[in-house]
Amino acid sequence: MSNQFSTPTPDTTLTAIESFSGAGGMTLGLLNAGYDVRVAFDSNPAAIMSHNANIDNRGHVLDAMAVTGEQLLKLAGLGDRRLDLFSGGPPCQGFSKQRRGAHLLSDPRNSLVLEYARLVDELKPRAFLFENVEIFGQKRGGDLIGEVRERLSDYQIYSYFVCSSDFGLAQRRGRFLMIGIHADEGRQPPLLELTSQQKTIRDVIGHLPSPPLDGTEHPTIPNHIRCRISQANEDRFSHVPPGGGWQDIPWELRIPCHKVADISSGGWPDVYGRLEWDGQCPTLTAGFDSFTRGRYGHPQENRALTLREGALLQGFPERFRFYGTRHDVRLQIGNAVAPPVAQAAGEAIRRVLQKENRIPDRVQQPEETQASRAQLELAL
Repeated sequence: MSNQFSTPTPDTTLTAIESFSGAGGMTLGLLNAGYDVRVAFDSNPAAIMSHNANIDNRGHVLDAMAVTGEQLLKLAGLGDRRLDLFSGGPPCQGFSKQRRGAHLLSDPRNSLVLEYARLVDELKPRAFLFENVEIFGQKRGGDLIGEVRERLSDYQIYSYFVCSSDFGLAQRRGRFLMIGIHADEGRQPPLLELTSQQKTIRDVIGHLPSPPLDGTEHPTIPNHIRCRISQANEDRFSHVPPGGGWQDIPWELRIPCHKVADISSGGWPDVYGRLEWDGQCPTLTAGFDSFTRGRYGHPQENRALTLREGALLQGFPERFRFYGTRHDVRLQIGNAVAPPVAQAAGEAIRRVLQKENRIPDRVQQPEETQASRAQLELAL
């Protein structure tokens, strides 16, 4: 299969290396922002298979804890040219609202954040882009963020709490971004351009036909596959209206734990939840293809979202095919950096590095500055 999304290569194009790339969500966003992504790497072979099947064959199966900046620069073929951008979203499985009392710097599952900082220090790019779960940027992530700032003191680091719906997704996905600009580049803060119109579920997946009833892939739409469910669950879900949930299921059909749940307190409100055509979906997780795990039920049909519908709601193009088992694919989609968010961040960094004077009409400023538009115009 030939690659569908090619990389720009003019000498004037900003260069990038992406870490923890997954199937290529951030790569797509950076390509759309005009970057030449020379290398992308991840330790997941199935994700790299998806990456290379759709994007130029620059994805590599590499361990972030073993690879060095020197090795990455050699793979990128930059010669004496300085790398413009290093990007990535290291996984933070140790971060959980349920975990209490653990010192996050000592959790080995979060050591990848510090490996990311090590690679920035070794590569010394003009800028870096870091993406992670929203809770990482809150109080519980303070130790790790402080460590990153200390190790990368040559960079002015800006942080952002973003909602994906502000960047063209029909999804209320909260994320945390850090953008580092090397001191050599000045102190112009990157401004993320926001979309002017919020999209709905109907806008994104309303055009898709129903997936085949037999559980096979749609003949012309990649990864559009119905998730098999039991007849009992289909019967339960048939009673749930758009915007509703398990509370709408008749008592005699409910699963045992829902018969003892406190409806007035709204326990597990999104379980068996059905989406609304004119609304947006909550954060897609790696379990988005089951309405028993959250509000992932189709707005009209008695089924969960398909892999393709989830990918579209994450901002992937319809022709982007994911490879691997069903489990592999839903992980690639649910854990991806949404391409439109990556594009907005990449464009904001590009405006700083290329000293562009344009200030978008609608922007999200970094948390540290909250500078007024007039102050920014004076700075430029």
